[in-house]
Amino acid sequence: MMSISNFSLFTARRVVLVVLLLSFFTLNESEAASKVPPQKKLSAEDQKTSRVFGPLLKRFLEGPMAGLEEIVFAVRVPGRDHWYVTFGNYSDHSTPPKSRAFKKEDGVYWGYGEGASLCRMNLRTGEVKIILEDAKGGIRDPQMHYDGQKILFSYRKGGQHPFHLYEINIDGSGLRQLTDGPDDDIEPTYCPDGSIIFCSSRCRRFVNCWYTRVASLYRCDGDGKNIRMISSNNDHDNTPWMLPDGRVLYMRWEYVDRSQVHYHHLWTMNPDGTGQMVYYGNLHGGVAMLDAKPIPGTQKVVLAYSPGHGRPEHLGPVSIIDPSKGPDEKSSVRQISKGPTWQGLWKDPYALSEDCFLLAHPRGIYVMDGQGNKEQIYELPKSEKHLQCHEPRPLRSRPRERIIPPRTYLTENTGRLVLENIYHGRKMSSVKKGTIKKLLVMQQLPKPVNFSGGMEPLTIGGSFTLAEILGTVPVEPDGSAHMKLPALRSLFFVALDEKDQPVKRMHSFLILQPGETTSCVGCHEQRVQAPPAQASDLLAMRRPPSRIKKIEGTPGVFDFTRDIQPILDKHCVECHNPDRREGRVDLCGDKTVSYTISYRTIRLHNLVNDARNEATSNYEPYSYGSVVSRLMKLIDGSHHGAKLSEHERMMVRLWIESSATYPGTYASLGCGSYDVHLPYGEMKKHCGKCHGKEYKDRKGEKHWNLYYYGGTAFHPQSTCNLTRPEKSTVLRAPLAKEAGGLEICKGPDSKGSVFKDKNDPLYKSILACIEDARNRLNEGKRFDMPGFRPNQHYIREMQRFGFIPKDLKPEDPIDVYKVDRKYWDSFYYRPKVYAASK
Repeated sequence: MMSISNFSLFTARRVVLVVLLLSFFTLNESEAASKVPPQKKLSAEDQKTSRVFGPLLKRFLEGPMAGLEEIVFAVRVPGRDHWYVTFGNYSDHSTPPKSRAFKKEDGVYWGYGEGASLCRMNLRTGEVKIILEDAKGGIRDPQMHYDGQKILFSYRKGGQHPFHLYEINIDGSGLRQLTDGPDDDIEPTYCPDGSIIFCSSRCRRFVNCWYTRVASLYRCDGDGKNIRMISSNNDHDNTPWMLPDGRVLYMRWEYVDRSQVHYHHLWTMNPDGTGQMVYYGNLHGGVAMLDAKPIPGTQKVVLAYSPGHGRPEHLGPVSIIDPSKGPDEKSSVRQISKGPTWQGLWKDPYALSEDCFLLAHPRGIYVMDGQGNKEQIYELPKSEKHLQCHEPRPLRSRPRERIIPPRTYLTENTGRLVLENIYHGRKMSSVKKGTIKKLLVMQQLPKPVNFSGGMEPLTIGGSFTLAEILGTVPVEPDGSAHMKLPALRSLFFVALDEKDQPVKRMHSFLILQPGETTSCVGCHEQRVQAPPAQASDLLAMRRPPSRIKKIEGTPGVFDFTRDIQPILDKHCVECHNPDRREGRVDLCGDKTVSYTISYRTIRLHNLVNDARNEATSNYEPYSYGSVVSRLMKLIDGSHHGAKLSEHERMMVRLWIESSATYPGTYASLGCGSYDVHLPYGEMKKHCGKCHGKEYKDRKGEKHWNLYYYGGTAFHPQSTCNLTRPEKSTVLRAPLAKEAGGLEICKGPDSKGSVFKDKNDPLYKSILACIEDARNRLNEGKRFDMPGFRPNQHYIREMQRFGFIPKDLKPEDPIDVYKVDRKYWDSFYYRPKVYAASK
């Protein structure tokens, strides 16, 4: 192992190259190259003068590493949040950002650390040279060019916020910036056709369940020009890398109507973005598959198999995936690093063979064989504990992969999809051919900002995003479909029968490139089976592709208070209101702490089957959505004459299919919730006998809380009416009927009521607490109230993205629905004039 005992990256002994960097950026490339001095190697004081080979490295240098002299790697401050928080800003100033950010600057907290270098090391002599260094900057994601003479990497210059793509010659000369702008460009990979694929926050969206920016896949020419989005993912795409067959391998994190933390698996696409397809693992949750790269001479890939929701800096055990058994076979994964999965601290593996790997570790750079035997070959000095090594790669030329010709037509704004047979697939054998008549087409809508790890207030335990209903396309009697769909949207489908009931639902999403034509065999079909033989040509192919048919009289994005509450008011509230509460159900539109009483009631009584946050995919037919939602039965006329019109029933049904969300705007996030600070001490004395319960927390410590009958923890959300405080259940349930109460709760002697009248001191105290919350609500507003104004962070991000004027005055109104619409529409692909499809 080679160590550096006294080497500090940012001491006075830094390389002369870096001293000139500030002036260097003002020069053109040829001038800069002529003025950059040769790299300075570390002095004898800074490194051991003799090289001691360990047995593993020695074996590798005589075998798989024969002919390899040097490696390149990055050194930088590691992230200290989720695995994806290594760039960009946090959304707000709450505790999670404050506790995880590295600094606050320009009014926001930032998720990156400062201090980095790009280094090269001779494996045979131990000599280390610094190619580029920046004491306040960030350097990451190096990849060697095919000719072995220059390096592509992502660089954030000190004093600036965004990362951009750069190239530099291996001797430190010729530093060239490829991309620019206010957003981050990271994790680039060279493509054999001369283009570059990279991840970028140019998608201008935030993680659906966290406070930070998203990076999705983009493509550009080799000089950084002609940048275009190739993935419309709501959440992260990560670590793209070329496969020998010319496809791009990458990690895609997604959760369409399923768990937020389970599905971050491997996908492939062609370099032009076409042919996006699962590579491995999307059916089985519980791991983040990061830094995947091909193993030479095999069809296998090596990766960091980061457990659970993924660990910071992609840490996890080193594993190999053999895709030959298909994308769902669990036994295809073999861990090669030793020790339990949760103890794995490896990252950035690079295979030179199936028995020889370079990889990084928080303590340095290692080599490892196929049996998990490891050997450290480099470590940073202990004085640099705030830094870590990252992304070791061989410094040498490499063969170009196969070139896949472009399959896009960038002058078109649609793609074409052919579905061969919707009845062919897993869990579809019970569905009789001819049952499915159409596909409901929806798209996931990105978030311009987010303020928590939960889904509130969009849903209660359900979806994290809004879904827009685009319309329907027909399915032929033989199960085929042929359709034109908008390009670069995250689309998913629900199969509907003749009654418009959902038969089967898609729990992933499809992206089509402009002009792309693609197809699928069936619905959740097995990927290891050949398509069944067709007796004749597909019925859907006998006609031009269907265009999406809009559903007239319905909104694209549902808003519960605007679109569903009026229906409840008309047909349900007469019996289900605070005074009558038939069946102990209240469906009035009065406001609670964060929702309306009706929305909270619907969820509390489980009246809809929506997008639960569960690690489940591929449900049985007719087991999901409106077809199994109790609410649909209650409005069909059989429940005390509550019969809705066909249009009203359709509205409720489509609201459920689009995830049964509460607001129809992301401006609702991070505001509009006003807690009620109830006098729990006094309530315990009066209510504890019937509703008190002791419980233990995770540490085993005992606590006491109030519970409803049935075991649900007491919460003001369900009992406090902020619109009409005196109608709150928490007041009326223990209040005598003679005083206008419900008298559900009995007094201490189980006779009479807790409150005889409204003059009871505790009654007054509770009422005052609810009125205080009511006053704060009326002052601060909620998204569905006149005069509502979103919080400062939504306004700031929408101003940065260009959808709210930067000179907005405090008294200027904001139509949040229009602002959201402009934001979503900005991502719609609009053809430009291109010389050719690139």
